[in-house]
Amino acid sequence: MNTEKAITVARHLLKHRESEQPRLARIAAYMRGQHDSVYVPNGAKAEYRWLIERAKVKILPLVVTVVSQNMYVDGYRPKGSDDNAEPWKVWQANRLDARQHGVHRAALTYGASYVVVMPGKPVPVITPYSPRRLTALYADPVNDEWPIYAIEDRVENTGNGKRRVVRIYDDEARYTLVGKVDGTSLEMDGKDAVMRHDLGVCPVVRFINTDDLDGDGVLGEVEPLIDAQDQLNMTTFNLLMAQQYAAFRQRWVTGMAPPMDDAGNPIEPFRSRVDGLFVAEDADTKFGEFGQTDLKGYLDSREATIRHISTLSQVPPYHLLGQMVNLSAEALAAARDGLDRKIDERESLFGEGWEQALRLAGLAAGNKEAWEDTAAQVVWRDTSARSLAQTVDALGKLVTMLGVPPQELWERVPGVTQTDVERWKKAAEQGDAMHRLDGIIEKQMGTSTQGQQIAPVPDVAA
Repeated sequence: MNTEKAITVARHLLKHRESEQPRLARIAAYMRGQHDSVYVPNGAKAEYRWLIERAKVKILPLVVTVVSQNMYVDGYRPKGSDDNAEPWKVWQANRLDARQHGVHRAALTYGASYVVVMPGKPVPVITPYSPRRLTALYADPVNDEWPIYAIEDRVENTGNGKRRVVRIYDDEARYTLVGKVDGTSLEMDGKDAVMRHDLGVCPVVRFINTDDLDGDGVLGEVEPLIDAQDQLNMTTFNLLMAQQYAAFRQRWVTGMAPPMDDAGNPIEPFRSRVDGLFVAEDADTKFGEFGQTDLKGYLDSREATIRHISTLSQVPPYHLLGQMVNLSAEALAAARDGLDRKIDERESLFGEGWEQALRLAGLAAGNKEAWEDTAAQVVWRDTSARSLAQTVDALGKLVTMLGVPPQELWERVPGVTQTDVERWKKAAEQGDAMHRLDGIIEKQMGTSTQGQQIAPVPDVAA
């Protein structure tokens, strides 16, 4: 792609990005707690606006966090092998043990996220991206594995102010263009503007939250819950208003005029205190009080909205409400059933993305065999809510009753990493080698003493 075509493609893709940015920006704002305001009448007092700012219940980040914290890629295995494939070294070198969570969170939040795989030294470079920074264009967004083009867009600070940096990816190279912040005056960025990768595909892998066969666009976890979040904020605001103005008993007095100060302003005639008493000289004076507002209805409404969010997101209510009293193991498993099914679906979707990225990393490293290995699979860590004792007991029964080799079940122990399993296997192999060595020594010693008469033990007492 020459300079003129690169600039033309960049302008086209930037225009395409503009259509999706408002939606993504709104989702990002809700994740930061910058929600749409409740209704504010004209002339509202500062106290009213103060309550509005404190009526925001930031529950949407928790919905994303609960799912993301249950997803952790722990290995990448070829078919029929217990050892990680060669591209796993690229994974480790790119610190993806930690950075994978950003990919998962972005896909859960916005509906999609991306990683870019480029050749590098000593290993290929895998870079995660939010859809707010990178957009991929597919001929068929439903069935195509690789995009035609991808565009990375950002604004960076320089010594002379800010500038727009745009990178275009195709199946041959990466093209870097710079220009003004508004996207005008784009031009190639010097001699390093073109970085060839020659991978034969656009080196961008997409992670999607849901598989949409209609091509209407992907949907994240946040956008369907925005209306429920606004409803929760409105109920919380009404609760705060009731607390501020009507949650306490207000007293009233009739039949007397309040005293005045020197300026003619009324003075409060009574001061409420524990040991105080209200007394009036006029027999017609009456005292009374208004009852306080019952806040239970507001609290029940808030809880109902949170439960509604829990139902829509398949996140167990105890995660959002903080209520978990005397739940048995069976009840806890039943409460997590929807969440576990959701996590299984997301792992199958994200797993395909990671397998695609690791295959491409193998190709970028010059390993043609890894690129052609379509049977290799990522291994997800088991994060199910089960007690360690119950899990170990069940695994022990698999060994004793069904004859499953114990080493094949080690990775199913909760909290055990792939590194732990590999260390255990090495220790087991060393133990087997020592056991075989002991057997050989015993056998040799038994052979050397055959046919020899052992002298009787002398009688010390005699």
